[in-house]
Amino acid sequence: MNYYSLNHISPKVSFQEAVVLGLAPDRGLYFPESITPLPSSFFDNIENLSHEAIAFEAIKQFVGDEIPEAELKRIIAETLCFDFPCVPVEDNVYSLELFHGPTMAFKDVGARFMSRCLGYFNRHDDKKVTVLVATSGDTGGAVASGFLGVKGVEVIILYPSGKVSEIQERQLTTLGQNIKALEVDGVFDDCQDMVKRAFLDESLKHKNLTSANSINIARWLPQMFYIFFAYQQLKKYQKPLILSCPSGNFGNICAGIMAKRLGLPIAHFVASTNANDTVPRFLAKGQYEPKPSVATISNAMDVGNPSNFIRIQELYHNDLKQFEKDFSSYSFTDAETEAAMQDIFKRTQYIAEPHGAVGYLGLKKEMQKQSNSVGVFLETAHPIKFLDIVEPLLNLKLPIPEQIESVLHKEKVSTKIKTYEDLKNYLD
Repeated sequence: MNYYSLNHISPKVSFQEAVVLGLAPDRGLYFPESITPLPSSFFDNIENLSHEAIAFEAIKQFVGDEIPEAELKRIIAETLCFDFPCVPVEDNVYSLELFHGPTMAFKDVGARFMSRCLGYFNRHDDKKVTVLVATSGDTGGAVASGFLGVKGVEVIILYPSGKVSEIQERQLTTLGQNIKALEVDGVFDDCQDMVKRAFLDESLKHKNLTSANSINIARWLPQMFYIFFAYQQLKKYQKPLILSCPSGNFGNICAGIMAKRLGLPIAHFVASTNANDTVPRFLAKGQYEPKPSVATISNAMDVGNPSNFIRIQELYHNDLKQFEKDFSSYSFTDAETEAAMQDIFKRTQYIAEPHGAVGYLGLKKEMQKQSNSVGVFLETAHPIKFLDIVEPLLNLKLPIPEQIESVLHKEKVSTKIKTYEDLKNYLD
């Protein structure tokens, strides 16, 4: 399998090269040269398959022969070492809980898969690779956990100061070893811009930089796995399936659309956003006009210029009319999010955190148009990661899971930076 840059200037590369480079030299995101649908027999029998078997069939064409089959299966098994339950919330509405992994966020899947791919590629190489990653919340912790102790890999995480929760900050600043944290005086978009700029800085070539954000194909593509798992669990209802993703950088929903290209019967996608409404405005006006991100209580979605949206456009060949048949996007305020969290808990006793609540709101809005359907929204992180919002709002006390307890009392270690030059000096 070869990958091309969506800016169409850089040469095509292999899977390994795309993973190691992260971003193409022309600043474009990599995209697979071909997408071959899976046979209908796979979906006819999907309820009888293991998670590992489903994931292997979904990803193998994108890896090709660059990782041996037995090794790829080992990587998948180590990636998927936790559950992905669809939990009923109300009639025909389910929460796909993606927070049962080591850092209690959906990004555990992509981070674990990518770290193991990179570890395989570096197995005979003494050259150190530097993973440079920007986070608006959960990416940092998942990448820190996934790459901790990986031979030949140094991880540097940029996060916006004061704009991630305390638990999220602890998860990315307390592990030590090969994990370093840079606290940026700015917003997530500033962090992401610094990372992208560093990749293209010729004076930093010797650092062998790569990304663990969802711009990296090895972080993004495995997010298809749990979309398949949702369908596997809900297929029995034999109704059109609507999938609502709380969306920041649009990696999850883009992975869902990739799964549909492979033949997965998803009837409709909903990109549910907070006040950072670049994509809803695009659908309303037909013009893509990113703007600086604003801070919200669903901070992991505070992205003003979502990187993966260009991949979605590629999947639809930039045909807006075709895109609109499969895709809706709605924006919700913090007040609406809080009201949804309270309403869900009052009626069902289900505890949704802010991102999941945004996903729920988008799902309910779309299901008003498609009543004969079953809907699933992604609950992308455990409520404990937002306890300062969840506990007072719902008037309850959350028990501290073991995964979180282990980092709460460790010392935070970070370096504060303001500018790209600060980052460059740190890397040098």
